[in-house]
Amino acid sequence: MKILFELLELNGLSGDESRTARYLCEYVEKRKKNWNVAPEIFFDEKFHDCLLLKFGNPTTAVFAHIDTIGFMTRYNNQLIPIGGPEVIPGTWLVGEDSLGTIRCRVQGDEDDLTHDFPRGIDPGTCLSFEQQIRIDEEYIQAAYLDNRLGVYNALKLCESLDNGWVIFSTYEEHGGGSMPFLLKFIQETAPIKHALISDITWVTEGVRHHEGVAISIRDKYIPRRRFINKILDLAEKSGIPYQLEVESAGGSDGREVQFSPYAIDWCFIGAPEDHVHSPDEKVSLSDLQAMIDMYQYLMKNL
Repeated sequence: MKILFELLELNGLSGDESRTARYLCEYVEKRKKNWNVAPEIFFDEKFHDCLLLKFGNPTTAVFAHIDTIGFMTRYNNQLIPIGGPEVIPGTWLVGEDSLGTIRCRVQGDEDDLTHDFPRGIDPGTCLSFEQQIRIDEEYIQAAYLDNRLGVYNALKLCESLDNGWVIFSTYEEHGGGSMPFLLKFIQETAPIKHALISDITWVTEGVRHHEGVAISIRDKYIPRRRFINKILDLAEKSGIPYQLEVESAGGSDGREVQFSPYAIDWCFIGAPEDHVHSPDEKVSLSDLQAMIDMYQYLMKNL
């Protein structure tokens, strides 16, 4: 899990994903010769900080967003959320501005959010949760499991994938925005029929730890049921533990697939986590393994 630990230590808030993108590109370049198929790599300024990998002759794409939530400094020690971080007074934040490294605490509440760094911080500085990775026989707990685990799953998939796109997208936590130009490029280059969203979902009264990867029938948005039924039939045949998610809120890159001008079916499939968008996100290791196994099975059989 060395790669996962390295991913978790990377800072990459929405709009500031370049370091994460460079890390992923270097990782792919070093390891692609050992994979079943060496992908065609698309990574330059026209894709901003997104990375696209094309394996063989794709009909399905896997999307994993590489951005995370956090905070941006304003004026007079004020903080503004990026995405939807859990506001917990006393939480440690880290970052860097023109004067050096920063470690400070969150103060106040959502209506009056500040930091306690004595010298002040340059306006516009991005601050992330201080990382503390905890792992035992059952769970991994850390900041930014959403969506570092989705990225990790996508990288593991690359090792054995023969045909498919693997896409590392940006901006997802703060309104989206990269998916329209990514989908346009994909459909003009090697069109797809299906999209799987490699992301992390919530533990709820109906989605629990240790019961398998969650296959979402709906969140705020409703994918086409005919495709969901196809996914569920394959999941049943796989023998891999899974559970069903049915929610009335929440969203992902699947929203932008559905809102695009392309007839692409989509499904969100991800391990559930507790303590969402906090420094203490918690995921079952067995659910993470079920997620990895399910993606590999579906990409071979869709």
